[in-house]
Amino acid sequence: MSTGEGTGASILVVEDDEQIAELMRDFLEAEGFRVRHAASGRETSEQLERGRPDLVLLDVMLPDESGFEICRRLRRDSSVPVLFLSARDSDADKIRGLGLGGDDYIVKSATPAEVVARVKAVLRRSSPACGLQRLRFGELEVDLAAHEVSCEGRPIELTAREFELLRVLVEHPRQVFSRDQLFELVWGSFGDRSTVAVYVGRLRQKIEPDPARPRYIVTVWGAGYRLDLGGR
Repeated sequence: MSTGEGTGASILVVEDDEQIAELMRDFLEAEGFRVRHAASGRETSEQLERGRPDLVLLDVMLPDESGFEICRRLRRDSSVPVLFLSARDSDADKIRGLGLGGDDYIVKSATPAEVVARVKAVLRRSSPACGLQRLRFGELEVDLAAHEVSCEGRPIELTAREFELLRVLVEHPRQVFSRDQLFELVWGSFGDRSTVAVYVGRLRQKIEPDPARPRYIVTVWGAGYRLDLGGR
């Protein structure tokens, strides 16, 4: 089930590895995004002169210029969202990228599906009007525009963080997310990953008819969590 959230949004992929760039293009276009590509700092400048994208997916290591420098230049006159995609996973690089004005930082060991999910999350934060819709799974109904949730016709009160966690799952039904993936999508790069299990437990208490036998937020042992369709 595709949410269609990417329809119309323009993504500039700045990546000198042609295979990675093509893989990102395929996954992003499958979600409805319009994709442009640059393989160097010079090409990035040329692409930006042609028109500002809705988001820049930016490699850190380029043949002629650091992605950090490109982000620094962008931030002088633009608030376009920037998601760093890098082979470098040190905390120092993450802190530097975010400190320069990057909106997120993800290492290249992530799956393309996770990158797409992070792109959607960054766009959603920067443009609240993006991807408004109502989703239904069995008796569970989620209104992404109004931030409202109901189950079996009764309204469910969620905190902002609980809603963001549920949003990630409902936007990708049947897709398994590891604890680390969910933490980075909802909380960011730094913190206690055990928080995810705590919040999953809170959500189950609120939306599951029987939290001890979850119908919607299902544990996949050894892998993580997924949202099922509730048709038990």
